[in-house]
Amino acid sequence: MNVPTPAAERAASGPETPSRAEAEQAIRTLLLWAGEDPAREGLRDTPARVARAYKEFFRGYAEDPVALLTRTFEEIEGYDEMVVLRDIRVESHCEHHMVPIIGRAHVAYLPGTRVVGISKLARVVDAYARRFQIQEKLTAQIANTIQEVLQPRGVAVVIEANHQCMSTRGVHKPGASMVTSRMLGAFREDPSTRREFLAIIQPRNCSSIED
Repeated sequence: MNVPTPAAERAASGPETPSRAEAEQAIRTLLLWAGEDPAREGLRDTPARVARAYKEFFRGYAEDPVALLTRTFEEIEGYDEMVVLRDIRVESHCEHHMVPIIGRAHVAYLPGTRVVGISKLARVVDAYARRFQIQEKLTAQIANTIQEVLQPRGVAVVIEANHQCMSTRGVHKPGASMVTSRMLGAFREDPSTRREFLAIIQPRNCSSIED
């Protein structure tokens, strides 16, 4: 019988998480590659600071979006109209260039027999956004998870965001924003329901989506 080696077992379970020291060394290497001296005073503590920042930027990997929605409320007095949480700030990072994606998400659902605390909707957005992402996948993940866990009559998610991979490099088009949507259930099948949702999330002022 062939017994797998420890190295083979690690490979089968996915990539091993580097240590904090290894992460900081990688940041020093990037500083050197950029032409800097990581030992100079202004950069001496930068690897540690960046490692701490990454823990915050990507805390979504440590969160379970499904678990966030498991506590629901059934005493809703027959409420069956739309529940909308709009202007949820989105802070994510492009998985292609590792630069920020900043914008807003609008989330709605039509309750079946239960509702969830509104803060949980915002936390689901955050749990998926705080990972390396593309906006299309982020939009679908949020909508699909709400549909799967709450089993409402419909879910709608719209995200509008600015991508620094487009504004600070490449084509250099600051001010351009990307809009993605995912409509499920009644929001996809009933045009009047979809129109009502889109009317509710219409901009109410001229502020930038980065505000």
